[in-house]
Amino acid sequence: MAVCRAVQDYGLECEPMGLQGIDLGRLLERIQREPPDLVFNLCESLNGDTRNEMVVPAVLDMLRVPYTGPGPIAIGTCLDKDRAKQVLIQNGVDTPAHVVVRDLAHLDDPAHPFGPRSGPERGDGAGAGKLDHSQFVKLLREDASIGIEASNLCTERDALCRRVGELMREHRQPILIERYVDGREVNVTVLGNGDEAMVLPLHEIDFGRMPAGRPRVLTYAAKWDEHHVDYIGTVPVPMVDVSPEVEEAIRRVALSSFHALGLRDYGRVDLRLDSGGRPWVIDVNPNCDLSPDAGLPRTARSIGLDYPKIIGRICELAWKRHVTDHPRTQAR
Repeated sequence: MAVCRAVQDYGLECEPMGLQGIDLGRLLERIQREPPDLVFNLCESLNGDTRNEMVVPAVLDMLRVPYTGPGPIAIGTCLDKDRAKQVLIQNGVDTPAHVVVRDLAHLDDPAHPFGPRSGPERGDGAGAGKLDHSQFVKLLREDASIGIEASNLCTERDALCRRVGELMREHRQPILIERYVDGREVNVTVLGNGDEAMVLPLHEIDFGRMPAGRPRVLTYAAKWDEHHVDYIGTVPVPMVDVSPEVEEAIRRVALSSFHALGLRDYGRVDLRLDSGGRPWVIDVNPNCDLSPDAGLPRTARSIGLDYPKIIGRICELAWKRHVTDHPRTQAR
């Protein structure tokens, strides 16, 4: 409802429409009966499955109805973190080395990168042992930090196997294991399309209030539980004390990621800086949170775009892509 109110405050008409379960017939009927000038697409899942997020833009494309944000192919690609990484790698974008586990039994194979090893590094003889590099465990097709806890950062094989097993059993989906980059975490908002796409002022996560020894990662609690130590210890702040060279590298990598994955109108690229200041992309969100206190609106405010203005700006970007001679854009 916040987006709808912002659209109205911007001076446009807006009517919200929910979509429950798999009732696409109702959506089709209404859009065909009263075609809207533009749909502000906020759908993140259907029938409780994030894989269905691409259905709504696909239907809108079929009906030739303009809408905000990326198309179904871009959404589908970003929903599969392995596929998104492959696209980034093919386009020369640095992203941490990774492995996908689709069957827990594969971790028992000595040939697997995280399978049991022989020799002194094996530890207690039961497959334990310190990993060559710290690894971070993620669900393959979730965002919003779902499934992420402090234990997702693993330095030993047994801990990694245990956490992978827990996540696979609970969420019933493959797991991505990614080399952990221990450095500053940067959130990059991109606004626009084509050559006119621009990077808004950079923000990063301030881990300064995290207890000593606790992993510097954005857990689920860090985003959604305001009483949790992780929430208190992970504060988004404007990025300062960064050299012009590193800042330019961040902007270049963010724009390359945005274009490579086919994002449109707006999006967010999350990355980490290694000890040498090199940016590594850890996530690309094509349909990021647009609630008033979320990262994108907060970043927009830093350049003078209040909530109605940033929401209105996204509408205008979408109109410009879809419609060459819309009466409201002329009036504005």
